[in-house]
Amino acid sequence: MNASRIYMHESVDDAQAEMWFADPAGFIPVPLSFLLARPGSPEAEAMREAVAPLLDAAPKESVRQRFVAQFALGQQMLGTLCGFGTVHCSLGLHRDDIDPAGTPLLSLFTISWRHTNVAPRGVTAARAATGHTRVAFDEFACGPAALSETTWRSAAESGLPQLPLLQVHAHLPHPDCKRLAVLTVSTTAVARREEYRAVLRRVVETVRFEDPLGAAS
Repeated sequence: MNASRIYMHESVDDAQAEMWFADPAGFIPVPLSFLLARPGSPEAEAMREAVAPLLDAAPKESVRQRFVAQFALGQQMLGTLCGFGTVHCSLGLHRDDIDPAGTPLLSLFTISWRHTNVAPRGVTAARAATGHTRVAFDEFACGPAALSETTWRSAAESGLPQLPLLQVHAHLPHPDCKRLAVLTVSTTAVARREEYRAVLRRVVETVRFEDPLGAAS
């Protein structure tokens, strides 16, 4: 994994954005506005045109139907994420530089907003990390933040793989003291927790709640 390179997200050019940040290297943004667009909207039509060649290339109808079902499941999962306040999602694919076999590492990077009770930003960050492990507090350019971890495992009766899911969180209270930005990297590569924690920390270092271009001018 290479945590040293950072690519700027397109939000840096959005004057209406509420937060500016840099996507981690090796992560591909998921176009939520297109995947979850209302039927009949321009975004939905653009997505239909993008997917059409894949459907046309299906060797038989059963493959086509399986693709449609998997695509719909993906939309459902993303819709659930957005229901919890997720506004950005990226898929990460890295080569494991520590493992001699170079096994591919998969991860998910998300940014979500949460409403909070009005309180000093440091207090809000501390409250958000309650019950988490490996909690660390620090001051960044965007203000105080808490970095923490949680580890989950699916219930046996869920039918899902029984692999532990590591989530590294960064809780960043907004300057208005009424909401909280939560940056999370999720992965089953628990053994690489230090590397993923470093990736998330470098992203937090790029976060700004004020237009960085406007500030520079």
